[in-house]
Amino acid sequence: MAPASSSDVKLEIGHVLFIDIVGYSKLLINEQSEHMQTLREIVRGTEQFRVAEAEGKLLRLPTGDGGALVFRTGLEAPVLCALEISKALENHPELRVRMGIHSGPVNEITDLNEQANIAGAGINIAQRVMDCGDAGHILLSKHVADDLEHYPRWKPYLRALGECEAKHGLRIGVVNLYRDEVGNPQVPKKFRDLQRRRSRMRWGILAAGIVLLAAVVAAFIVVSRTPAPSTSAVPEKSIAVLPFENLSSDRENAYFAEGIQDEILTRLSKIADLKVISRTSTQKYESAPGNLREVGQQLGVANLLEGSVQKAGNAVHINVQLIKAASDAHLWAESYDRELQNIFGVEAEVAGAIAQALKARLAGSEEKALALKPTDNVVAYEAYLRGRSIEETRHEYAGFQQAAANYATAVQLDPKFAAAWAHLAVIRGFLYFNGVDLANNSAAAIKEAADHAFALQPELGEAWIAQGIYRYRILHDFPGALQAYQEAQKRLPNNSDVFEQMAYVERRLGYWDAAETHYLAAIALDPRNLNILISMAYQFLSPLRRFAEAQAVLDRALQIAPEDESVFSTKALLFQADGQLDDAAKELGKVKANSDDESVVVARSLQFGYERRFDTAIAYLQPYTAASRPRETVGDTAKILLVWLGYCQEWAGRNGEARATFMRAVQAIKPSPDSVVPIGAQQLSCELALAYAGLGEKEKALDQARRAVVDYQDDAYAKPFAEQVLAEIEARFGDIDAAIAIIPKLLEVPSGITVGSLRVDPSWDPLRKDPRFQKLVAWPAPKAAEK
Repeated sequence: MAPASSSDVKLEIGHVLFIDIVGYSKLLINEQSEHMQTLREIVRGTEQFRVAEAEGKLLRLPTGDGGALVFRTGLEAPVLCALEISKALENHPELRVRMGIHSGPVNEITDLNEQANIAGAGINIAQRVMDCGDAGHILLSKHVADDLEHYPRWKPYLRALGECEAKHGLRIGVVNLYRDEVGNPQVPKKFRDLQRRRSRMRWGILAAGIVLLAAVVAAFIVVSRTPAPSTSAVPEKSIAVLPFENLSSDRENAYFAEGIQDEILTRLSKIADLKVISRTSTQKYESAPGNLREVGQQLGVANLLEGSVQKAGNAVHINVQLIKAASDAHLWAESYDRELQNIFGVEAEVAGAIAQALKARLAGSEEKALALKPTDNVVAYEAYLRGRSIEETRHEYAGFQQAAANYATAVQLDPKFAAAWAHLAVIRGFLYFNGVDLANNSAAAIKEAADHAFALQPELGEAWIAQGIYRYRILHDFPGALQAYQEAQKRLPNNSDVFEQMAYVERRLGYWDAAETHYLAAIALDPRNLNILISMAYQFLSPLRRFAEAQAVLDRALQIAPEDESVFSTKALLFQADGQLDDAAKELGKVKANSDDESVVVARSLQFGYERRFDTAIAYLQPYTAASRPRETVGDTAKILLVWLGYCQEWAGRNGEARATFMRAVQAIKPSPDSVVPIGAQQLSCELALAYAGLGEKEKALDQARRAVVDYQDDAYAKPFAEQVLAEIEARFGDIDAAIAIIPKLLEVPSGITVGSLRVDPSWDPLRKDPRFQKLVAWPAPKAAEK
């Protein structure tokens, strides 16, 4: 990072209009100069340009044959500007211009000479949208068009074109903008060509979705919904390993079949020349589905591996067959009979045979990784397979604790079992980060496991993941964690978890564009993984206030799991953040009243508080905050709910109950004066400050809130919440000026507050009568539709 004295870097959401002169490079030099001068005069003569520049809300990025205008005045500004330019160009037939519009993250870097440079996904996508058109076209990204449709006056002027293949093979949803309601029926050449090649595709339905990339490249795209991959885009060297059927008479041996499947998949994922779909996306399919073509299309692969495992005493029988999804043709099949103590080599044999059948190139390091035996201890291996099965199928705290116990058993039986040490470090790191059973999942225990894995096998990709987890979740060394994940990715090129972890860290570093790329990479390798989709919506798109896109990603998740409670609750949380409580209530109404899902509990308790139904919130929270509830099984979320319960009791006028609750919260977060509040996923240091404030301890609360800001100083994702908490506490104790001073910044930065939350959260009630706050709450107000 450059020193503060040499540059000032700003990140915001910009509304970008990219303009380009078609055929510019073929013009004579004097013609180029004349054309550019004319275009500049036209642009500068538009009302939108003049207004935005006068208000200091316009950034300009010149290019050789056009340029980009970044408006900070509102979504409609670049659209209206484009229409003004288009009208003026009627008098200049020699100027063949095309335009593209997108809203997205923009980085502004200003050096000591006050020279500005701008870049970011917002610029990149606007240019790629423009590239999809011909001279005379004004094209919008689907993201922008979706937002414009909230203004009734724009609907007659929008025509969805579908998806366009832009630079680097990216596919982007594009909408044509017309100057009148009839519109020019001319379709851009790229779309005409695309329609001829893909006449059978139903563009009207798929245009609302995000593009699932067959091979993710390092670029930025707008995400809305993931469509099923087109068979024409599926790489031939791509494979999904379907759940292996357990043919054992003992149903308890299902873990063994799952473990064998997972180990084969793990070895395949080490081959860079293959595209390998993660297990999370395949585990809900049948072992031998009848609709192989459809399964292949849903997963975006050309080949499927089916298998069965039969374990009887010390004997194991394994059948596997490789099938071409589009034709049901059997490419390869084999049976293996092994004694249990000789089972270790089967996974390597299968992976090697598949690589040969698909003509995948193997580097020397990959051949070595395939052949590597994880352990010679059969009992340790069985414990490890039990852990893998639980980790992949039970995504809740109790399941993860059980998986950790199995990994711990594996390394006790074989202290040289590097993969088991690595998985133990990863899962304990997750539990530690969420405050679950810190006695077993301590920082020291995680370091021990990660270090053992790395010392035993420094070339093991899983060992590098463990190092990344330790650096990220315990040391908060984000650059070091990212470096470790990059090393892991070299060794595990098809591991979706690596890409997802990279995205997590990149958010913390403020590398939002890179995080988007790696989220998309994770989705490409694990397209039916609800956790990744939910994370992208809630932990990436929502902090950037891209709520429409986030909701569309969650709609995609509901296509996969139509009744998943966590998806409905996450949709509600997004609506709450945007101040849309009625819509949030509708989503929560789709979840059963007695749901114990953690995200549902959080969303419902917030909803009751935001609706100012404080007594209802109190009654609802009692079972989840009862002192008798085992603390180690609920993690840090229970402590956050305690603080929220205390405030609901205070707002309801039940001050005695509120004080008792705040005291319980302080005790839970900081059991003794010497206790160190960990820096974790739930930002407990901020919650402690809020609890002190609830007790009326002004100096303690302010001091703790300021410490929290320091704790998260280098965390672009978490720091804005710490600053928000400090502002809430300042407002509570009457320092209105200080509280209001920080809000404009928090409304602009990623992961900051939203106008919607300011409107509905009772925590901001001390500021509501201040005219400055009233102005902030009204900003940015959408323009009224023209009559």
